[in-house]
Amino acid sequence: MALASSRPRRPGFSRRAQYGLFMSYVVAVAGSLVAAALLALSTFDPSTFAALRLAVAELTTPVSAGVGAIGRGIISVPAAIGDYFAVKQRNEALRKQIADSHAVLMRARALSYDNRRLKRLLQLRERTSDPVATARLVSSSASSTRRFAMLNAGFRQGVAAGQPVRGPEGLIGRILEAGPNTARVLLLTDPESIVPVRRTRDGLPAIAAGRGDGWIEIRSVNLINATFLPGDVLITSGTGGIYAPNIPVARVVRKGNDVALARTFTQPDTLDFALVQKTFMAMPPAEVQGPKP
Repeated sequence: MALASSRPRRPGFSRRAQYGLFMSYVVAVAGSLVAAALLALSTFDPSTFAALRLAVAELTTPVSAGVGAIGRGIISVPAAIGDYFAVKQRNEALRKQIADSHAVLMRARALSYDNRRLKRLLQLRERTSDPVATARLVSSSASSTRRFAMLNAGFRQGVAAGQPVRGPEGLIGRILEAGPNTARVLLLTDPESIVPVRRTRDGLPAIAAGRGDGWIEIRSVNLINATFLPGDVLITSGTGGIYAPNIPVARVVRKGNDVALARTFTQPDTLDFALVQKTFMAMPPAEVQGPKP
């Protein structure tokens, strides 16, 4: 035997539903009464209605502001998240751009340095009469007691033993021996290197002798108790006939009497090109003696 289908329940079946329906009616009626009262008040007593409206606004404005701030904060969360990832990507792009710019800047500085040195070397070559060759210093000894450098030019380019070698800043040394396309340079700091020099401020003659440790000694020639001061500049004097006069050689770094420590203007490990010159005074060729009659 089939059961009869149950009829839909009315709101009156639940007491809670009845209370809810009753309260909605009460609220609707109360709202209507309040609206009617406010309408009558605004019609018959506008000033009182305006004062009441301001009072209600004073009470509700803080609540509205707080609710609005909360709403704006909630709305701004997605935008803040998007801005965070956008800023992160932008920072990564800027870091990469800075790294690329740094590499370009380093290359530009290197090119600028090379250009300055080549221009100075070109000006030096233009001022020097009859230069022999301009070549590259391919290596130099920096740790042994003997100080040499290799030049990628030899007797095929006119390089010969005894010729001075100089750079844009000053004297480097002299050719010790020359091959077909290479030559060995005796540096100023080698213990076997001796260069006649003079002091620029008073013409005091001296000798610049290598020490084998990257430094040179300035030794007085004529005077006794000659005082060398830090900053004194020594240039070639032309004595001896190898080096032309007035080539910068070294600067004194420590005060001394008769002997002072100095540092050369040129550092072979930082040089790229060098200029080979003819000797200041060419030595006369050796006479060939024939058999006696």
